[in-house]
Amino acid sequence: MSAIKKSIVTVKAALNCLAYALIIAMARVTGDPTYQSYKDGKGLKKPVEDLLKASGADLSNGGGFEELRRFQDHLSDNQIIVFDDLNTDRFMFSGNSHSAKKLHLIYDRDNEHYNVIISLKGAMAKKYICSGCDTLYDNKHKCDKVCSPCTATPPCTKDQAKYCSTCNRRFLSEKCFQNHLTLKVKGKLVCQWRQVCRNCSYLVTAYSKHECFK
Repeated sequence: MSAIKKSIVTVKAALNCLAYALIIAMARVTGDPTYQSYKDGKGLKKPVEDLLKASGADLSNGGGFEELRRFQDHLSDNQIIVFDDLNTDRFMFSGNSHSAKKLHLIYDRDNEHYNVIISLKGAMAKKYICSGCDTLYDNKHKCDKVCSPCTATPPCTKDQAKYCSTCNRRFLSEKCFQNHLTLKVKGKLVCQWRQVCRNCSYLVTAYSKHECFK
């Protein structure tokens, strides 16, 4: 439980707690130097007031789906994702955005309160998180929101296939091909991370130990 608590920033303010949580989450994902003071509950009043005014959200009666939608429309460069308690399978809200700047919150139903998740895997006690659909898992997961050849989100559309002589793989289009040269998986370019063996045609990842025909 202590590891879970360390993965969550508790928002102390009851009124406008959703706006407070969003400000703290944004400061974290952008590397804002004010993050630590926000985390300690300091200096939040003005940015929260500005956010409420700009978004048109009214939190006088709490924050529900409509308020989350207003915040998401305003914060279009971010994706707001709210988990319903510590349940990896239940989203209270997932914004319609493909932004890499994800604002992960958790809704505490007992206290009707929003808190910030600073380590999603730690909070949910899972090993991995899918970058395409935010599914948390321990072993394997197949995502229909990520392009299988290049790992882009949303998936690439099939056009004129293109072959890469470096990784010995084919891609759905020129865009798909270019994606695999720039996108990374676990710190490595997709072209380096996933290759097809030229001897046995087995799909090999960078960290796997491969012996042909075994």
